[in-house]
Amino acid sequence: MLLFSDIVTEDEMFSDAFPLKVVDDIVCEVDCAMIIVKPGANIDIGANPSAEEAEEAMEEGATQENNVVYSFRLQKTSFDKKSFLTYLKGYMKAVKSHLEKSNPGRVEVFEKGAAIYAKKIVGNFKDYEFYTGESMNPDGMVALLNYREDGITPYFTFWKDGLKEVKL
Repeated sequence: MLLFSDIVTEDEMFSDAFPLKVVDDIVCEVDCAMIIVKPGANIDIGANPSAEEAEEAMEEGATQENNVVYSFRLQKTSFDKKSFLTYLKGYMKAVKSHLEKSNPGRVEVFEKGAAIYAKKIVGNFKDYEFYTGESMNPDGMVALLNYREDGITPYFTFWKDGLKEVKL
């Protein structure tokens, strides 16, 4: 199994136990789902419950959580467009600096691809929710939560070059 951690904070962001797709060699999209979490009970990460089962579970003090957020203790945060751009500029510098030391041949590919993808994010800014790693370190990666075209299926976007793989 592979665990993916933020290169800046070492926060665990996700694992390969979740469906993962690399897009344009720049970002990783990780599909997630809403799960019912009952206090002191095992986590059911199976199919979505029927409306009746969901109501029943919620009555017992359970909560509905995103499975990636829950599993990796991601912390919700918020940005306006201007503060997000300021954050993103600083984070991209940190990733570039890391690449210059660890993989210099990747710097140009990262810079071009990240600039294009950042424009896409800013153009659809209102569609995203923002999450930091467990440490809530403001210098670390901010994961972007959005929904697929069906409007139901949630997925996270992570910067590929901001992650390091850890084999478990």
